[in-house]
Amino acid sequence: MRAVNVGMVGLGTVGGSTLRILDENAAEIERRLGFPLKVRAAASLEIETRSENNGRLLTRSWQEVVEHPEVEIVAELVGGTTIAYEVIRGALDRGKPVVTANKELLGLRGAELAQYAAEKNASLNMEASVAGGIPILQVLREGISADRIEALYGILNGTSNFVLTEMETKGLPMDAIVAEAQRLGYAEANPAADVEGYDARSKLAILAAFCFGVRVPTESIFREGITRIQPVDFSYAHSLGYTIRLLGAATRGPSGLGLSVRPSLVPETAILSKVQGSYNAVWIKGAYGEDTLYYGRGAGKPTGVAVASDLMRVARDLRSGCTLRAPAFGFWKLEEVTRAGIELQSKQYFIRFLVRDRVGIIARLAASLAEKKIGIDAVLQEPSNDRDRLPFVITVEPTTQTNLAAALADIQGLDFLCELPLALPMETTLGR
Repeated sequence: MRAVNVGMVGLGTVGGSTLRILDENAAEIERRLGFPLKVRAAASLEIETRSENNGRLLTRSWQEVVEHPEVEIVAELVGGTTIAYEVIRGALDRGKPVVTANKELLGLRGAELAQYAAEKNASLNMEASVAGGIPILQVLREGISADRIEALYGILNGTSNFVLTEMETKGLPMDAIVAEAQRLGYAEANPAADVEGYDARSKLAILAAFCFGVRVPTESIFREGITRIQPVDFSYAHSLGYTIRLLGAATRGPSGLGLSVRPSLVPETAILSKVQGSYNAVWIKGAYGEDTLYYGRGAGKPTGVAVASDLMRVARDLRSGCTLRAPAFGFWKLEEVTRAGIELQSKQYFIRFLVRDRVGIIARLAASLAEKKIGIDAVLQEPSNDRDRLPFVITVEPTTQTNLAAALADIQGLDFLCELPLALPMETTLGR
């Protein structure tokens, strides 16, 4: 059977890894497919001179790749939201299926592109956009599609998880660990998208579509990064039987959907607490299938495997004459949800203070919390010689995000505070 020809746009980290897999593992891929899968054309700004050798066009022009008459599938791997959008639209305009790893664009305009793909009777495939080497989207679209998803909790950013687990085990400050992550290739020169939670938020928007059949604007998802976490926070968390992870959470409750990305206390008895380094994990609770867990690398070569596997699946569909076997997000139509707030969710919270020590601090804080009907559960203070920057922790009984935010707004003006209090939700149900 003749080969299926692929056009690749972007040969950076993910694109380069994908190309190596398709070339070096070509024989194994052909054995699985029953026909060859070949890269017929590739575009990258790193290519200095247009050339064609051994049946492969190398060019700087993405248009040449998308418009190439022999290219049947287009892989968009340039990232960003401008040129990438044009590449995908250009391919779909020609009825060519698209494979992409672009979580930022999909989180922002994925529903629009999925609808356009359906109109053009072409498929939009995105397995590599979330959790790298974990085939979580395939699981949600087909593997457990008969279930009703009630909750999802995920460690969705390998860089942030590496930073947190290194801080936990070595007690180093964040700046030193971020520098090490950059040296190892886990973090970009500007790590803000990772450590501030933007990357995980885009992935959570995609996962929400697959779990609940909704389009949630990325900017409406509550987001908080890990930049304020300090080694002392792990010390206090451990004393309570918890650790700290950046969690993407999506839950279905009486008040609707609640989506958030923020550092949270995870019980040490929970599986997610064991996820170390640059690994990702996604825990799903279904109404019928109950609990399932998915674990693997979040970046690098595994992402290339996800792209190549998507290309293989699309190639099979093309050869079998099935151009649009399943909707891109697992639902034929996504419901518009303008907000998926966490304001009314009731949780216990861990609040870390850094203060100039004096008499009456606990009483003053307790009064502010009580005014918002927030009860104190425990007060923890480890020995410290620095009375001008004294850390201690208060844990509070279940309260809403709204009440807590109001109490912290009152507290933040107190003159004994060295910095704003750090409040982290305690995900008590994950350890059950």
